[in-house]
Amino acid sequence: MLKRFLSSILLLAMVVTFITGCTAINQDSLTAEPVEAAKATISTNEKTQGKSPKYIFMFIGDGMSAVQVNSAQIYGGINEHNNINLRPLNFQGFEAVGYQTTHDATSFAPDSASTATSLSSGFKTWSGTIGLKPVGNKSANKAENVDINNVPKTIAERLKEEKGMKVGIVSTVTINHATPAAYYAHIPSRNDYYDIALQMADSDFDYFGGGTISKPTGNDNDQKDAYEIMKERGYKVVNTKEDILALNNESGKVYAVTPVVQDGGAMPYAIDNKKGDLTLANFVKKGIDVLDNKNGFFMMAESGKIDWAGHANDAKANIGDVLAFEEAIQVAIDFAKEHPNETLIIVTGDHETGGMNIGQATTGYDVALEILENQKMSYVAFDELINEMIEENTNLTFEEVMPVITENFGLKNEYVDGNGQDSYMALELSNSEVERLKEAFDETMSENPSETEEAYRLYGGYNPLSVTLTHILNNKAGIGWTSYAHTGVPVPVYATGAQAELFNGAYDNTEIYNKLVTATRLK
Repeated sequence: MLKRFLSSILLLAMVVTFITGCTAINQDSLTAEPVEAAKATISTNEKTQGKSPKYIFMFIGDGMSAVQVNSAQIYGGINEHNNINLRPLNFQGFEAVGYQTTHDATSFAPDSASTATSLSSGFKTWSGTIGLKPVGNKSANKAENVDINNVPKTIAERLKEEKGMKVGIVSTVTINHATPAAYYAHIPSRNDYYDIALQMADSDFDYFGGGTISKPTGNDNDQKDAYEIMKERGYKVVNTKEDILALNNESGKVYAVTPVVQDGGAMPYAIDNKKGDLTLANFVKKGIDVLDNKNGFFMMAESGKIDWAGHANDAKANIGDVLAFEEAIQVAIDFAKEHPNETLIIVTGDHETGGMNIGQATTGYDVALEILENQKMSYVAFDELINEMIEENTNLTFEEVMPVITENFGLKNEYVDGNGQDSYMALELSNSEVERLKEAFDETMSENPSETEEAYRLYGGYNPLSVTLTHILNNKAGIGWTSYAHTGVPVPVYATGAQAELFNGAYDNTEIYNKLVTATRLK
């Protein structure tokens, strides 16, 4: 028993060391700005212990675990023999580091609805359920699975009602998607988007920003427009860059909608942003401008497409959104410098997505994430490009598509009439890789795509050509994936500022809510 106990302690120490490892890195060869930002937050810790925070930032990287964070570090770091260095992200210098388990009432591989409910409300619920406690055994009738007579308040609702704080909800994905909804909605199914939008309108929260409303007129487009209902409830709905940037704390209740949409009403992936496009950082900054008041505020900001890129196994899009997430966190860090004794910043994920790993079967003991620099667009943008080509030419051939692949992913076709030789140069495709791409292209062009288990294993329901491209490029870079869904691995927690020390250690995700209750002196 003693040996087993000591082994457990050693394992926990190794995990915490890994999560916080950037503080032991040689800083001389790294970008200075994020390191300095981290140092600035650490220096305030002695003053903030024991003080209840007035300003709270809750950052959630949907689908982000330690491996997504580490991949961004590696991508921005140095990969040279005898000079291997990571680029630390700003939040990795926070003085408090935790480790949370993510299972829900249904599974050890949970979904965003249940995990975000644990974070926002402090209890386990079924996968797919938002803000309601489970009862009995799960049945086909979702309404029978939850206790609709005992609806608990989220941390955001409690802080608004009991402390008079203003509340903001920001997300890069649709604003009635599972994670943002978990802070204002209570509903048996996350798929009831219209009903969630109605609860959003009734929340009386002060600021919503980022993605659009999914299904604003209901599943059959026969309901009153949710945007109009938001306006009737007193919200100022703005959707131009000029109007969004003009918002301030005299704007009243606001819903700032991204002017540029992609992928079903979400904000674009960072890799696809054009110069001048609004980013998550912009929406966080506007949130501060709108919410700042004498009673303080609570803001939840989600980078939702880290998760979506994980589902699609697109490492470059995933890393790009982690880095954009860091930029948004920097906005809060800069605010904290002006309010060093009153601000609490928490950064975490809700679960891991995709089973992403660093190290892949064909690369042995090596990785080369710099290869990902050759990818110029996300899988979604590439899908759109290919679909446009197909619309213009229904007899499109693989040979016509290959130059577009080379232009946007760097991969080169050395295959000639079946007689080409395999090449192991970084971006040159082997014969087998070309065959994989040709099969995926044929599947993409097929009027009757395969629905077999093997087809799902290969493509996961995504465009066969784009997902095969990202798999090949990822594998050459040394990144592998185990799933198109969520996994059950724990995720890190980082905190700085007032009461940050509460977030040290290893605990369940429900404890995030409980720790916020303690930090804010809620009864």
